[in-house]
Amino acid sequence: MSRIILASASPRRKELLEQIGLEFEIWPAQGEEIVTKTLPEEIVTELSGRKAEETASGIVSYNEKNAGLVEPQDLLVIGADTVVFCEGQILGKPKDEDDARRMLSLLSGNTHSVYTGVTFVLISRSGRAGEYSFAERTDVSMYPMSKEEIERYLATGEPMDKAGAYGIQGRCAIHIKEIRGDYYNVVGLPIGRMYQELQKLGIDLYQM
Repeated sequence: MSRIILASASPRRKELLEQIGLEFEIWPAQGEEIVTKTLPEEIVTELSGRKAEETASGIVSYNEKNAGLVEPQDLLVIGADTVVFCEGQILGKPKDEDDARRMLSLLSGNTHSVYTGVTFVLISRSGRAGEYSFAERTDVSMYPMSKEEIERYLATGEPMDKAGAYGIQGRCAIHIKEIRGDYYNVVGLPIGRMYQELQKLGIDLYQM
C-alpha cells in the first residue's frame, strides 16, 4: 500500500493533481518560511524542501506513535513553493492590499520570471528515505495596467493569496501578453516536469 501526500494547502496545486487523476492526501506544512538563500531558484528549492521534510517528519512521527493502528506504507511527499522575480525583487504573497498594489504596479508592462521549487521526500515502508528537488522557471510578460485596472483587480480579492499578487488562471488572464515556458508552473506546480522527474527516479505515480 502506498500514499501520495501534498505538503501544501494551495487550492491550485490540489486542482492540478486532481486534473491529472492522482489519488492523494493533503497534509500542509505549518512551519515558518525562513529563507537563507538569495537566488530565486535556490529560495523555492529550499522552501519546498522544508515543507516536504516537515510533513514527512510529522507522518513518520504519527506512524511511530500509532504503530498498532497504521499499516507500513511507501510514502511520496510533494512539497512546492512559488515566487515571482522581477527587476531584482523577490515577490511572494502580498502582506496586505498596499503590498499587492506595489507588486502589480511593478509587473505592469514588464516581464517577470515565475519560479516553482518542488521537493519529493520518499520513504519506503521499511523506513529507508530519500529526497530530490528541482526548480522550474517560466517567463511572463504583462500588458500595461492602468491604476483603475489595478484597483479593479484588487477589489476582487484574488491577488491576496498568490505569489506576485496575481493568478494567471483567474481574472488577471486579460493582462497576460506572453508566456515563455510551462503555464502550469505559473499556476503553482509544473506537473509535466514533476512527472518526468519522478519517471527518472523510477517512480510511476499511477502505480504507487
